[in-house]
Amino acid sequence: MKILIEQGRVLDPATGRDEVTDVAIAAGRVLRIGARPADFAPNRVIDARGCWVLPGLVDLAARLREPGHEHARMLESEMAAAVAGGVTSLVCPPDTDPVLDEPGLVEMLKTRAERLHQARVFPQGALTRGLKGEVLTEMGQLTDAGCVAFGQADTPLVNTLVLQRALLYASSFGYAVWLRPQDPWLGGGVAASGPLAMRMGLAGVPAASETIALHTVFELLRAMGGGAKGPRVHLCRLSSAAGVALLRQAKADGLNVTADVSIHSLHLIDHDIGYFDSSARVNPPLRQQRDRDALRAALADGTLDALVSDHTPVEADAKQLPFAEAEPGATGLELLLPLALKWGRENGDTGIRRALEVVTHAGADVLGAALGTFQASCGRLIEGGMADLCVFDPEARWRVTPEALCSQGKHTPFAGLELQGRVRCTLVGGHLAHGA
Repeated sequence: MKILIEQGRVLDPATGRDEVTDVAIAAGRVLRIGARPADFAPNRVIDARGCWVLPGLVDLAARLREPGHEHARMLESEMAAAVAGGVTSLVCPPDTDPVLDEPGLVEMLKTRAERLHQARVFPQGALTRGLKGEVLTEMGQLTDAGCVAFGQADTPLVNTLVLQRALLYASSFGYAVWLRPQDPWLGGGVAASGPLAMRMGLAGVPAASETIALHTVFELLRAMGGGAKGPRVHLCRLSSAAGVALLRQAKADGLNVTADVSIHSLHLIDHDIGYFDSSARVNPPLRQQRDRDALRAALADGTLDALVSDHTPVEADAKQLPFAEAEPGATGLELLLPLALKWGRENGDTGIRRALEVVTHAGADVLGAALGTFQASCGRLIEGGMADLCVFDPEARWRVTPEALCSQGKHTPFAGLELQGRVRCTLVGGHLAHGA
């Protein structure tokens, strides 16, 4: 299949490319960026005038609910949501049902995803069996099956000795450990500790829940020698100003750490819970304005490496409950790019470039060598690279409603918000996965 994308503004933050030109695609790869070859006869032409042609987005946190919800065809709907949002590569956390702690489950997920010919799925394997925090998984076998990293999802690892052994073992074989920092004893609340949670009678989660866990991780890394050759840790969805300060110091000390933040924590604060709106029940909980401001600054200056959707489709029955009883999570795949650019526009021209970075090649850089031969072109738009890209209309306006979303998860704290910019079409490996 030969495709010609005509006269779009080609933007690739990894290389600094920014020009209005054509993109010729053949055999699943980018053949030429610029004037098309004289002998190139496309089977399809996409008119991209007035649109941006971007590398496919890389999302480091998107739950697909499979294995576990095959009866509801969740994989099909959530993969459709991914490409509708321009996401061509995503990492699926291991907290499925059953947990991704066996090679057969990982292989099944990858096979089913590949048959859909939509986004590329990179499973994250469970760090411990059943996420119980007791026995390490067979990381080598899981890596051979397709896992790109190992973590506990939202389940805290209580035993520090198990964490130390996991870091040592992973480091010996070059595996990355992904952790969401939260103290198991302080992290059991449903809202961020503060005056609002107190007035609403909601159990609070203090920022100390995050910082205590970060201190533990960083001290273990320092004890193991730290540095670029030490254990590689990715910190998932930081939420507090205090956590950002610790991360900044850890990076200054040379620890081998990266971190991301979710679109919810980047834009919202605890007051957005409103009158017990369960759509705003997310993990980690929405914190105060000073925390949000610190997260935004850290993403802009590179302390935080990537922005994630933290996509978690939740069924209506699980959300239509009192706030404290509702299942945490919100849909996000289709909102990732417009919300990233909303933040970027508030930071001027350099903000737009940074907004594109943190949803494209920055995520690929976090994954690094785990991507294998795909590493060179993931999150990038380069000649000879895989043709994973999206055509994005930056002026299109649309309102976030259940009907506007492909995901079966219809709950989001951004419901009713008018967003600027929408994906017109998405290509994965040169295949038109979304749009006309």
